[in-house]
Amino acid sequence: MFQEALGADFAQLHTMLQRRFGVGLDAGYACIGRGTMLQIRRGPWWTIPFLRLGKVRNILIPDLGTNVPFTIWNYPYLDPYGRETVTFVREYQVRDQPSRFDATMVLSGGKVLDYLGTHQHLAVDLDLSVQPNGSLRLRSGAQRFYEGPVAFRFPLLFSGRAELHESYDDAAGVYRIRLDVRNRVFGFLFGYEGEFTCDFVEASDAPERLKPRRHERRG
Repeated sequence: MFQEALGADFAQLHTMLQRRFGVGLDAGYACIGRGTMLQIRRGPWWTIPFLRLGKVRNILIPDLGTNVPFTIWNYPYLDPYGRETVTFVREYQVRDQPSRFDATMVLSGGKVLDYLGTHQHLAVDLDLSVQPNGSLRLRSGAQRFYEGPVAFRFPLLFSGRAELHESYDDAAGVYRIRLDVRNRVFGFLFGYEGEFTCDFVEASDAPERLKPRRHERRG
């Protein structure tokens, strides 16, 4: 999926990132990353209701923390509409009960489309680019909301744009990740940075617990 979306630029990724983002049904493997969020941040106090609303469907996380254990599950599967899908499910252990951020990605029109939440309510266009140091930059674009017959383009004034950077540190032998979500009017909403290692396991499907409760056909 990522190789097709990036085209020839995929070969410019660090080889460990090529392996991580090479997850797919044809590749026959999944990637399980385990590590530590060195810092989980959020914006001012008035962002908390917004983040808590997103937590209801595992779209955003209102937690704060340092040195937080986390796991990211990247499994390929075929969704009910015949689309190859890769899970990007993150679990954090800030308190006794883990928080979870659900995302599933498909290829649509040669680009990666990111569905967010347990019910794929938000569909987000992703812009991918390889940086000169072999890292991957991901930026979110247009967002669309779907719930039953309801469908509309989600105004970015009431949402945020995400920018994620992922790299591989050869000296430390770890993947490094950094995310910032910002609103163009209200500024910083949420972010984290961390490091992790990966296990690559054979897979031709995703565990049911990692799949969304509802799949959305519309892109």
